[in-house]
Amino acid sequence: MTELKGKTAFITGAASGLGLGIAKACAKEGMNVIIADFRQTAIDEALLIFKENGWAAHGILLDVTDRAAFEKAAEEAESVFGKIHVLVNNAGIGHREGNIWETSYEDMDFFIDINYKSILNGIKAIVPRILKHGEGGHIVSTASKNGLIPVPGMVLYNSTKRAVMAIMETLAIDLEGTGVGASVFCPGPFQTNLGQSTNALREKQLGAPFTPPDPSKLKNTIDFDPSIDFSKMERSPDEAGERVVRGIKRGDLFILTHSEWKPGWEAHAAAVTRAFPDEEPDRDFMKVFKLHIGNPIYDKQTQVPSFK
Repeated sequence: MTELKGKTAFITGAASGLGLGIAKACAKEGMNVIIADFRQTAIDEALLIFKENGWAAHGILLDVTDRAAFEKAAEEAESVFGKIHVLVNNAGIGHREGNIWETSYEDMDFFIDINYKSILNGIKAIVPRILKHGEGGHIVSTASKNGLIPVPGMVLYNSTKRAVMAIMETLAIDLEGTGVGASVFCPGPFQTNLGQSTNALREKQLGAPFTPPDPSKLKNTIDFDPSIDFSKMERSPDEAGERVVRGIKRGDLFILTHSEWKPGWEAHAAAVTRAFPDEEPDRDFMKVFKLHIGNPIYDKQTQVPSFK
């Protein structure tokens, strides 16, 4: 989908952080933008930015776990801008949970509802509308670097983000030939308020913010060198938005942000490869199960150039 001007993007979790960065990048392309979020105050603040820049935008208060509300939001978006062309399932939560066997069932369901089911809700509510108008479009869902390379103490976050990857890879296959593309966005560290918004949403839905896990029980994932200012390593959400827009235009299946994670992914892929038995494959079996052997959707991913 190379021409975005005049098209409409429906973005969840769009009132701050990565979602706002994506919304701004879409607006700069001349798109109409739906800013969907669970916080009305944040929506109002985001809309001021769009008004100041003369960008077309409309805010919708939305709980992405509420399927009926998602359908109504899609209808409202169409009533305002006519048609939806791009869906960005960006809303999500993230928090270091600690040991999974010490995590409450409430938090298990909370993560699954927000990080997994909401992606399906967005696809169910909006993809049929995009297919119906026949003008083409694109679907992006935000996963995480953690979906590629899990880290300790984050089973719920790691697993739901990897599930988002599986959803979008399958969606890309199922949408082939429709003129609608699909991408999974796996960002590394960016300047966001994910922890704050996660706690606000948990307090709203479960009555209290997260209780931080006991540090003594956690395996550290960052080498805290006092000479390094970690805050300077976090990139701007505006850059994230520009990378997503570039991915949409290129038709990328995977939108990745940090080349530093590549060795970790290569180690992961190599470990899986070594785990296959060293046996001669059955050629007839491979014919019968050819969709399990490989899929041409992966061959379409071309080398992404430097962003700089």
